[in-house]
Amino acid sequence: MAFGRHERVQFSKIYSLSCFRPSTSEEHGQIGQKGYSRVVYCNDADNPEAFQLRYRSNYVSTTKYTAVNFIPKSLFEQFRRVANIYFLVVAFVSFSPLAPFRASSILFPLLVVIGATMAKEGVEDWRRRKQDIKANNRKIHVYKDRSFSESKWKDLRVGDLVKVYKDEYFPADLLLLSSSYPDGICYVETMNLDGETNLKLKHAFDVTASLQDDNSFHKFKAVVKCEDPNEDLYSFVGSLCYNDQQLSLSLQQILLRDSKLRNMEYIYGAVIFTGHDTKVMQNATDPPSKRSKIEKRMDKIIYILFSTLISISFIGSIFFGLRTNRDLNHGSYGRWYLEPSRTTALYDPKRPVLAAFLHFLTGLMLYGYLIPISLYVSIEMVKVLQSIFINQDQDMYHDETNRPARARTSNLNEELGQVDTILSDKTGTLTCNSMEFVKCSIAGVAYGRGMTEVELALARRKNVEPLDVGTTSSNISGSHGGIGNSGKAIKGFNFRDERIMDGEWANEPHSDIIQKFFRVLAICHTAIPDVNKHTGELSYEAESPDEASFVIAARELGFEFFERTQTSISLHECESGVKIDRSYELLNMIEFSSARKRMSVIVRNADNQLLLLCKGADSVMFERLSKDSQPYEDQTKNHINKYAEAGLRTLVIAYRPLDEDEYMAWEKEFLKAKTSVSVDRDDLVDAASEKIEKDLILLGATAVEDKLQKGVPECIEKLSHAGIKMWVLTGDKMETAINIGYACSLLVQGMKQIVITLDSPDISAIEKLNDREAIAKASRESIEKQLREGRSQLDLTKSSSVLFALIIDGRSLTYALEKNLESSFLEVAIDCSSVICCRSSPKQKALVTKMVKEGTRKTTLAIGDGANDVGMLQEADIGVGISGAEGMQAVMASDFAIAQFRFLERLLLVHGHWCYRRIAMMICYFFYKNIGFGFTLFWFEAHASFSGQPAYNDWYMSFYNVFFTSLPVIALGVFDQDVSARLCLKYPLLYQEGVQNILFNWPRILGWMFNGLLSSMIIFFICKNSTIHQAFREDGHVVDYEILGVIMYTCVIWAVNCQMALSINYFTWIQHFFIWGSIFFWYVFLVLYGYLKPEWSTTAYRVFVDACAPSPFYWMTTFLVVASTLLPYFLYRAFQTRFHPMYHDEIQRRRSEGCELAEPGELPGRVKDKMDHLSERMKHSYREM
Repeated sequence: MAFGRHERVQFSKIYSLSCFRPSTSEEHGQIGQKGYSRVVYCNDADNPEAFQLRYRSNYVSTTKYTAVNFIPKSLFEQFRRVANIYFLVVAFVSFSPLAPFRASSILFPLLVVIGATMAKEGVEDWRRRKQDIKANNRKIHVYKDRSFSESKWKDLRVGDLVKVYKDEYFPADLLLLSSSYPDGICYVETMNLDGETNLKLKHAFDVTASLQDDNSFHKFKAVVKCEDPNEDLYSFVGSLCYNDQQLSLSLQQILLRDSKLRNMEYIYGAVIFTGHDTKVMQNATDPPSKRSKIEKRMDKIIYILFSTLISISFIGSIFFGLRTNRDLNHGSYGRWYLEPSRTTALYDPKRPVLAAFLHFLTGLMLYGYLIPISLYVSIEMVKVLQSIFINQDQDMYHDETNRPARARTSNLNEELGQVDTILSDKTGTLTCNSMEFVKCSIAGVAYGRGMTEVELALARRKNVEPLDVGTTSSNISGSHGGIGNSGKAIKGFNFRDERIMDGEWANEPHSDIIQKFFRVLAICHTAIPDVNKHTGELSYEAESPDEASFVIAARELGFEFFERTQTSISLHECESGVKIDRSYELLNMIEFSSARKRMSVIVRNADNQLLLLCKGADSVMFERLSKDSQPYEDQTKNHINKYAEAGLRTLVIAYRPLDEDEYMAWEKEFLKAKTSVSVDRDDLVDAASEKIEKDLILLGATAVEDKLQKGVPECIEKLSHAGIKMWVLTGDKMETAINIGYACSLLVQGMKQIVITLDSPDISAIEKLNDREAIAKASRESIEKQLREGRSQLDLTKSSSVLFALIIDGRSLTYALEKNLESSFLEVAIDCSSVICCRSSPKQKALVTKMVKEGTRKTTLAIGDGANDVGMLQEADIGVGISGAEGMQAVMASDFAIAQFRFLERLLLVHGHWCYRRIAMMICYFFYKNIGFGFTLFWFEAHASFSGQPAYNDWYMSFYNVFFTSLPVIALGVFDQDVSARLCLKYPLLYQEGVQNILFNWPRILGWMFNGLLSSMIIFFICKNSTIHQAFREDGHVVDYEILGVIMYTCVIWAVNCQMALSINYFTWIQHFFIWGSIFFWYVFLVLYGYLKPEWSTTAYRVFVDACAPSPFYWMTTFLVVASTLLPYFLYRAFQTRFHPMYHDEIQRRRSEGCELAEPGELPGRVKDKMDHLSERMKHSYREM
């Protein structure tokens, strides 16, 4: 497909492309001013002025830390947490006499926790650095010493000349000088920038396009003056000074970093922006910081514990002050054995207030074990391990694309188990975004056998037996495409009709119309043919999947587009079984835009006849048809409506013969409009196009299908059974969106629809007056009225089980999102089972997501696959990107990435439920074990006259959270399962435990705290009362302070670990190892630590070996206390499971009895009533909000 080397036709004479618009004189006049001060000397590195500019290098770093700032910056990150600040202050104060323990015993666990978190941060940042190293060391050909030699990306400098080959990425922002095409055009894929897979056309100036080989740059020098670095991907202002000419630059001459060269051998370019000055790096902002609701509530619990810590310290200091004050009575000391006359300010009966205050500070340190120092690092470790399990889940791996699920952040794992509303894109998310040509209407005759999935759903809804059920579009093609003339599956072609396939179209009554129809499809496009050098197969690079499907359909039906030059398009046409080559001279192309909704080309055929070929949306095409007889118009409109009902995308095909004089006059006007540099240049081009795109002759219409992804209906149905509301935000027509809704089970039989639209005769009449204020006022009143009527319908059927769906179009949505209507709209929407927003823009998607998130205060999940979904993904509590056909922009902005929509079912119902339950149980247990341990210190203090003496050895307390109780709780957070994955999917209503936050509500949190308080009382008072007056050793010695501390600590370790064993639903060998291993490690530590010198081991010196281990009383007390401590929780769970079971309790009981629930929806009456009551209470709270 190479162009001839000597062809010198100007490319801009053919294309109207608005993207060719040069900078206006006003924009050009800004060069040199503030914001437009950059000067680039191309291929002139020795210029002293260039050397003085000192622009950034092309080295790129996306890491959070550097070798220099890692320690200070990561320490700052760690001490932003209030708990860590507290322990840091305690560590400093522990060096003073106020401390009830040695400084090393508090510093050690703090260093372990901070060090582990910093190590995690360092590992994650090192992974980012490795990616940077890989990108910075990519190879590029740079012009040095009169030739292009290989160099690294990071060594590029501003002004360097580079040569980029086919399928290579651009290493910096480049000025396009020339390409392997003689006129300096090139095609660029910007998937990494905007997520779009369609190719963008770029072109060089004529003065540089002649630089066609390496030797031509020997004397090349130029100066570029342009805008300063900025993040705007869609504009560029600058000028090129070369050969005494000054040319205005636009985005059409700029090749952006990380976009890719396609469909040509090479290009030459000059480096304009490097490294972090490039536009893609200017756009590389950090995604919004998201925190889960559990984590936010956990902060509140920490504040409660801090308040408790301050309160008990204050209470202790008051009692200590009062008791100290009583020690001095009329000059005599009450507790003379304390020798108060020789004490310091810490205990001075003459200054009891000061002594009480200092005791308060001591208490803040002593009772600090109420705050779990290892909570944050343990949760981070657990979330990372949970993310690994998500990433490794084989059931969420997509074989066809070789893409597994990816947890791109571990901060939101538990949030996956609390999703109340899903907001989904349609194209590429619910559908494949792989367009297939399935039907067409030509000369009023419908062609194309088989039924689409939407048509089958439509037939079921109308209780009509499908006439051709055995030949659905999916049956025709399998999963990869239709069957072409070669007998192979063809991607993009899913058409079967023996009347026009295999050349049979020539026998049809209107064969001339059919021939013209497929010629338009084969000629009116911007696709580029590409022949595989190894297989010889012909494929097409098109700007959109729709366009590729048209060219493929034309090829399969005998009109093969095989070559494009700058001025011609060549086809292989089959006539009477003979292949004939025909070439059409390409004169002009008026490209498609969202405003025009159509595309036209003007060609000259071999008979020297001028033809305008046009395709576009029915809304703009029918009004441009000739007023003369159009015999097929009514039939074509009828077919288009049926295609839309079947969920197909339609385009109208038309043409028009042109008179030579008319064309010549029009071309002059069109060329004048294109070359205009005024602000209204685009309007002038559109006006000129209107004059030629008229009096068209209708040929027919096409219908392409964007098929539903595999498993979408089943997934949506399962999510609906889980109580998750589904909103679809799409740019499709309302009719198409509704029918897609039925096909994917978003809408079901018997569901009533509340339709809000401005497509009414009254609004249309007002719009004809062109009074904007009147239109806006009438539209608001109409939307308000429709919302009131919708609310009335919902209220009337409140007591029944009727389901509702809300359907609203984009124009109506604009007004519904206004402040005065937003609450009414949300109130109606949240009471509907499904919501479909049609014709919505990317901005509206983000606004709707924000409204739902802030209005309901429930967890929202947005899922999409394209760059237009990024705002929605970042606005939602959780963003899920589909790694599909529209690039990786959505994935890069997401929190989780999956390859297919159907994997969302397992991500939420299995991993979401497990992660929510694990994290909730883990946090509750953390607070339980710390309250249980911390309050034993308080009770001991109360028994010891609040003397500030700790009940335990320093290192016992330091190791409590770090070694003796941390690993079992981590195992709980990683491995525990209340029910298996199969049962999670079988009983989706189980998911409501997370949505309604049953496992982490305030009653449950306070219940665990009370359990910890009760456990501390049982441990202390039984240990004290059972041992204090008893002979403990064989020689008759009673329990002393050291032994009592060991007995109490042993009971604490056994109690909290056995409590964990009671709470676990799913045991693995790892959990057994951690639980019983932690208890065993306590005894090992006690023996080893006790053998150290008394100066080091202090109160632990041989206390276990010599005193505790030989005593049967020690073991009996441990057993009695642990059993008594566990009994309240055991009785509570037994009562709850029997009389007030949660849903998972009922499933577990049925499973253990071998009689699982027959149907997923079958519930025990008491459980169902409880769930229904909670749901109604949630809806009521929504309305109040």
